[in-house]
Amino acid sequence: MEAIVYEEFGGPDVLHLAEVDAPRPGPGQVRVAVRAAGVNPLDHKIRSGRMEAAFPTPLPATPGAELAGVVDEVGEGVTAFAPGDEVLGWSATGSYAAGALAEAASLARKPEGLSWETAAALPVATDTASRVLDELALSEGETLLLHGAGGGVGSVAVQLAVARGATVIGTASPANHDYLRVLGAVPVAYGDGLVERVRELAPEGVDAVFDASGRGALPASIELRGGTTDRIVTIADGDAAELGVAFSSGGGGPSAEHLAQNARLAADGELRVEIAQVFPLADAASAHAVSEGGHVRGKLVLMP
Repeated sequence: MEAIVYEEFGGPDVLHLAEVDAPRPGPGQVRVAVRAAGVNPLDHKIRSGRMEAAFPTPLPATPGAELAGVVDEVGEGVTAFAPGDEVLGWSATGSYAAGALAEAASLARKPEGLSWETAAALPVATDTASRVLDELALSEGETLLLHGAGGGVGSVAVQLAVARGATVIGTASPANHDYLRVLGAVPVAYGDGLVERVRELAPEGVDAVFDASGRGALPASIELRGGTTDRIVTIADGDAAELGVAFSSGGGGPSAEHLAQNARLAADGELRVEIAQVFPLADAASAHAVSEGGHVRGKLVLMP
């Protein structure tokens, strides 16, 4: 089968299409014929080698954590799914491929009417957003400062936070401000003067900070929290430990139950997931180049 492979760490150009053996599912696993695969910033960070300490990666490797597709083989002990079932969730072997393995417990059924590209865009973004909002204990009436609010995780987090009754101030480039207003956030430009701009919008301060961008906004966030690192969480800034800020990596594992709930919300039009661009599988290097460039509104998706 076809898969995107890299044999060495480096830039997007190390990614190439190759013929590999189709994996066979072990106990508790299923094999999924991939219809769409989500592209996440973590993918290019792992591919570059910068994340080896946190995510050791044996080479050669196939990138990709999230997928949507059709079950075509089940392993021993799997009763929740059967060949022909349409699913979405997390890959155990890399989703940038025509076929990938997944733990049955990490999958949810794809609701009828949900497109393949939207299904593939849901797992990481919705699970991460829900997890961090829980870690921040965000509640009704509070004000959340959300960095990277126009991205895949950020845009979902805006909607889930607003649904909790919070006011969301979202940093983003000016081109994404109207989009954020539609989602229910109060947009603000990032960069020099951020602290002053946020204080104009929230004179009494912000109750919590969710950094989904990793672009050096943590010092300003600490200042806006009155000098404390309490209730600041990042999913993207490698300097978090030095600053005493919590880094959320999802060590508890993904929640298939939450994914099923969020997939239904998306299918019913109650959760908006912006698809920034769809690339053919063979053009994964271009997708990584776009992802690394930043300023992506929504999710990038590969389709075999």
